[in-house]
Amino acid sequence: MEYITLTKENLEKEHICCAISNNNDSQVSSKKAWLENRLDDGLVFLKSTQRGKCFIEYIPAENAWNPIVADGYMYIDCLWVSGSLKGHGYSNDLLGECIRDSKNKGKKGLCILSSSKKKPFLADPKFLKYKGFKVCDEADNGIQLWYLPFDENSDMPKFKECAKHPHVDEMGYVLYYTSQCPFNAKYVPIIEKTAADNSIMFKAIHLQNKVDAQNAPTPITTYALFLDGQYITNEQMNDKKFLKLIAK
Repeated sequence: MEYITLTKENLEKEHICCAISNNNDSQVSSKKAWLENRLDDGLVFLKSTQRGKCFIEYIPAENAWNPIVADGYMYIDCLWVSGSLKGHGYSNDLLGECIRDSKNKGKKGLCILSSSKKKPFLADPKFLKYKGFKVCDEADNGIQLWYLPFDENSDMPKFKECAKHPHVDEMGYVLYYTSQCPFNAKYVPIIEKTAADNSIMFKAIHLQNKVDAQNAPTPITTYALFLDGQYITNEQMNDKKFLKLIAK
């Protein structure tokens, strides 16, 4: 497998694995705009040259759009291999390159979000454990912070207090999200319309800068849905899934 790293010079012409389409697609344009601004913060997007979901995205933890304290670590936004590309060792390749690069940059280790059991759009805890990651913190909603230290004497990363106890004060449905996930550009407006059409209290809060994301009331900032103050899910929804959720 051949891999390529996205840069400002090739970002326009290269596909992004999590939303494979042309640059006129709202999901692609949203993600590429987010990526371009993050490259100056040290973000790395390493992907397969083949068209498919096979990539790793990571950034120095100080610049991560998550409420964590992990100075000196590298934070993995996403490691995703699926479809026909799954089962060939490509996840090992991508993680191995992230480890090599992070060590060369003098990082203390890696950290990533997961949970005790596999959840949509989060790293598989079985894979993380197999690769030597350990749980270093956990929020009240079961979202965990895992880490792989390069030196066992390094301080463990942790969640900020605002993320340890996910909660909002507003009633109704409240969604926190960022443009890190390209699907939001398409589906958040759909959910907003669905809620309006059905007279459902719904508010979407688009986190558009690092400071706001690092102080969000949720460990997951790409997509975190609350109802009457309580965290519900990080799974992106279309109109049918949202209506099914409401029906419950």
